[in-house]
Amino acid sequence: MKRKLRMGMIGGGSGAFIGAVHRIAALMDGGIEIVCGAFSSDPQRSRDSGEHLFLAPDRVYGSYQEMIEKEKALPAEKRMDFVSIVTPNHLHFAPAKLAMEHGFHVVLDKPVTFNLQEARELEEVIKKTGKIFCLTHTYTGYPMIKEARQQVASGKLGAIRKVYVEYPQGWLSSFLEGSDNKQAAWRTDPARSGIAGCMGDIGTHAFNMAEYVSGQRVTRLCADLNTVVEGRMLDDDGAVLLKFGNGASGVLFASQVAAGEENNVKIRVYGNKGGLEWKQEDANSLILKWLDKPAELLRAGTGYLSSYASHNSRTPAGHPEGYLEAFANLYRNFALTVSAEIEGVPPKPEWLDFPGITDGIRGMAFIESVVASGKSASKWTEFNV
Repeated sequence: MKRKLRMGMIGGGSGAFIGAVHRIAALMDGGIEIVCGAFSSDPQRSRDSGEHLFLAPDRVYGSYQEMIEKEKALPAEKRMDFVSIVTPNHLHFAPAKLAMEHGFHVVLDKPVTFNLQEARELEEVIKKTGKIFCLTHTYTGYPMIKEARQQVASGKLGAIRKVYVEYPQGWLSSFLEGSDNKQAAWRTDPARSGIAGCMGDIGTHAFNMAEYVSGQRVTRLCADLNTVVEGRMLDDDGAVLLKFGNGASGVLFASQVAAGEENNVKIRVYGNKGGLEWKQEDANSLILKWLDKPAELLRAGTGYLSSYASHNSRTPAGHPEGYLEAFANLYRNFALTVSAEIEGVPPKPEWLDFPGITDGIRGMAFIESVVASGKSASKWTEFNV
């Protein structure tokens, strides 16, 4: 590629945590530059955010509709190539749809939409427009998660029998939405977050990781959801039993009221020959456990890893790569794929390894199935997607 890809952003204005994360991730590898944005539904706040980012005033817009229309009208050599959408859940579908219909590729923060119906509609838009779409399920961007997936796919662990995945947080152990905490306010509000709280916010990450690493798809589930903090409108804790298409079973645990926990995402996968274990608190390590020999410790940045893990590593062994780098891997692979399309060359398989609309649809179906199971007396719910 002979130039950087030009990125626009919807949402993510000054003070928004995830907007800053997206910008850092997008710019990390030098292949993307941010050229425009509609950073807030408040035009003045959007202008202030654009000024903070040193953007040209005429490329900072008061609404996403204005941005998409005006960017489309610019000469091809100046307009944005893609848009990154980092708004609350209820504002995902409309801007993504409008952007793709106007010829722009899209990176979208998860979950993909407000509900499953919107996710299916967005899939049709993607098929119709042919635009490249990336959904930021961050944790699958880690090099050693890539390696874990390859270890399973190679058959070294044998037939997969059991999957355990967990995502504990403690930050919502009190009624933060009753104070001036914007993150807590929208994440616990059904009008903005959707029908699930904890399971929609972090349970979908755990679900996505379980399917990504195991290579198997969930076909049935049985959920127990809890709203622990008094006055909260959505679930803040839960556990889900999983059944996979190959006959394997699994357990998913997600909680935002596990006091003292931060974001220690963890997964264990077991086959008939061995198992593996990874946790975010030691993200550079992957433990392989064998039935008939000692356990092995694989480390990021080493020469014995798969091409997928190596492609998604930046530093030599012993130099920690974390959340921001995992996030950046999604942007880099998306950008390499978009650049390949612009140049008319086929993308490498490693470049195509980022979450897309299928992951988004399955994530929304997971949310709806978990909520239905949680309310059902019979519990086991079919997962047909």
